[in-house]
Amino acid sequence: MTRFLQGLIGFRRGAWEILATLLIAVGVVMLMQPFFLAAFTYSFIVTLIGTVMFIIVSHFPD
Repeated sequence: MTRFLQGLIGFRRGAWEILATLLIAVGVVMLMQPFFLAAFTYSFIVTLIGTVMFIIVSHFPD
């Protein structure tokens, strides 16, 4: 866990890619669930933020 946090603080690619991937996955789950309209409403924004974040993070150093 400390390695992950050090990667976030040090702007390393691995930790930020994991976070971006989790955001994309959460956005897709929010899109597919039929119970909460608020989650469905913000699902596209969350997925978009995760995708843009992944593109930016892919330029970080290893």
